[in-house]
Amino acid sequence: MRKMKFIVTLIVLTLGIAISASSVMAAKDSLTLGMVLEPPYLDPTAGAAAAIDEVVYANIFEGLTRIDKNGAVKPGLASSWTVSEDQKTYTFNLQKGVFFHDGASFEADDVVFSLNRARGEDSVNAQKALFKPIESVTSKDAHTVVITLTQPTGSFLFNMGWGDAVIVDKASADKNKSNPIGTGPFKFSKWVKGDRIVMVRNDAYWGTPAKLKSATIKIIPDPAAAVSAMMAGDVDGFANFPAPESLEQFKNDPRFVVVIGTTEGETILSTNNQRGPFKNLKVRQAIAHALDRKAIIDGAMFGYGTPIGTHFAPHHPAYVDLIATHPYDLEKAKQLLAEAGYPDGFKAVIKLPPPSYARRGGEIVASQLRKIGIDLEIIPVEWAQWLDQVFKKRDYDLTIVSHTEPMDIGIYARKDYYFAYDSPEFQALMEKLDATVDTEARYKILGDAQRLISADCVNGFMFQLAKHGVWNKNIRGLWENSPVQANDLTEVYWVD
Repeated sequence: MRKMKFIVTLIVLTLGIAISASSVMAAKDSLTLGMVLEPPYLDPTAGAAAAIDEVVYANIFEGLTRIDKNGAVKPGLASSWTVSEDQKTYTFNLQKGVFFHDGASFEADDVVFSLNRARGEDSVNAQKALFKPIESVTSKDAHTVVITLTQPTGSFLFNMGWGDAVIVDKASADKNKSNPIGTGPFKFSKWVKGDRIVMVRNDAYWGTPAKLKSATIKIIPDPAAAVSAMMAGDVDGFANFPAPESLEQFKNDPRFVVVIGTTEGETILSTNNQRGPFKNLKVRQAIAHALDRKAIIDGAMFGYGTPIGTHFAPHHPAYVDLIATHPYDLEKAKQLLAEAGYPDGFKAVIKLPPPSYARRGGEIVASQLRKIGIDLEIIPVEWAQWLDQVFKKRDYDLTIVSHTEPMDIGIYARKDYYFAYDSPEFQALMEKLDATVDTEARYKILGDAQRLISADCVNGFMFQLAKHGVWNKNIRGLWENSPVQANDLTEVYWVD
């Protein structure tokens, strides 16, 4: 009898161990990724917040083309394309056997609808300018789309890979903010506001299926809480870790890997060029000379970041180093303020969104500008407030934000953009750039554009945001760099 009890006990224990081992194995089919900012909604065609694309780009939604981890243009929902001799007509051959997550078939009419919606008069697309060169979009047949441009556009295929250019279904488009329906390898499962967003694998995906069965985006805005969540194993990693001061701790912990990469995030002291003293070029020049970039990078980012003197990524071959144009010089800054009519300085407001680079950087910037007589009132705002007050209504003097869109110097040509910068000379440069296909010629124009906005001190150009990746050592497939706003999970998997 005792022997029988022993055998039963052994079987139970063995089963328990097997079940436990099975649970461990099952856990390796899922991922919990921490993110600092919660997206305001989940439709990348209806908002400017980078956090939207960081959740849905390539995971839930797809475009005709896609941008890979190296910044290269790859086929997406278009399997291939041809370009006419005059560089104005693109014929896209679409993937076959593609379905939206609700079962609707993907066909050429969806491309026509999506691109016409994005460029229409009533479009709410934050990057509507991407679609400006398009003259017409027509379906040749169910799997062929012809896009005609008004002029050759060297960046057109790259532009079609932005999150703002994803293809949506007309029947579900209006519901994508809260219930995103795409064609990607993950399907939206649920969104617990203020806490997490859950995606599950799309087993009917037309392409290479995702290795993960599910992925959870955990919203953790506080740097200290991010450290605690990582150490406790509540999250498996952060693609963009918000606490650079803690990176050494994780480098010394064998459970984790720390990967420092590059981003497209130009971190700037954004300036309202049509408000009060900031209309005056000499005031903006004074601010440029008062900014100690190294002190800002060391104090706010603990040394992680690359100084910039214009709105352009230093890793791009067209980058022009203009840091020496406005070197740190407090006496020069004071002189310029006096020449502008403000010998005793003035008071202004700086509105700071939640990211640590903004909140910490804002304190340092305020301290630096105080040295030349500019007294800043610091007003912390939540991300939704920033989008409404600063980005949409231009109700601000100064703010700090990282512009993480790729190759986005063209925003300075938008008169109604929140900088309120109106330069016919710069606008002409962008029109010339749009019409130029030759790479070297484009680089020259981009160089001229960088020099112009630097000379005009449109914003206080501070540093290029580094990408602080911290994740479990057994995770593979997360991006080292961020050529676009994305946490692409399509190739992520676990190893033993």
